[in-house]
Amino acid sequence: MARVEGSPLEKEIIIVEDCSTDGTRDRVREIAKRKNIKKNIKAIYHDRNKGKGAALRTGFESATGDIVIIQDADLELNPEEYPSLITPILDGRADVVYGSRFLEGGRKGLPPVKYVANLFLTRLSNMLNNIKLTDMETCYKVFRREVLDQITISSDRFGFEPEFTAKVARAGFEIYEVPISYCARSNSEGKKISWWDGVKAVFLIFWFRFFD
Repeated sequence: MARVEGSPLEKEIIIVEDCSTDGTRDRVREIAKRKNIKKNIKAIYHDRNKGKGAALRTGFESATGDIVIIQDADLELNPEEYPSLITPILDGRADVVYGSRFLEGGRKGLPPVKYVANLFLTRLSNMLNNIKLTDMETCYKVFRREVLDQITISSDRFGFEPEFTAKVARAGFEIYEVPISYCARSNSEGKKISWWDGVKAVFLIFWFRFFD
């Protein structure tokens, strides 16, 4: 298990188990019962699979900390990089931080088609929202707790990424990017993003910019 070391900050871990069928729920229950970490972990269980956006909303509703970090459970992204992600917020440079897989160049293990799709979606989002990002679809979105008081998220699934980006841009929050490492999963390892999600993302980028 990845660890976050060397940080004096108090940490609150909220696990939202979105009705998985691969044994994850049992594993979460086992971890949440451990006496040495129980006080730092809150586990919430959905009674049916609702999608990433819905799981995040559940987690946001329970978050009490000053800074919120989104972490997918697949660990494609490394929690040991939390200190560099929260630093721009702590020193007052940003309200929202995106961990970019592409800020330092290269596609970091993404297949060419997915890399090009990500690049297209990011540039389309940048153009419509008047921002400059290199990785709109990144999982690592870190932000002040107060951001959630000024925006409302409605997406249940992967539409969260373009929705969150459009709404924090519209609200005028200062967005900052930092480079991160990335260990990509394949479809055979459980990756659920498909070409259809890319098509829906194009629609949602326009929808959340002009109609929502």
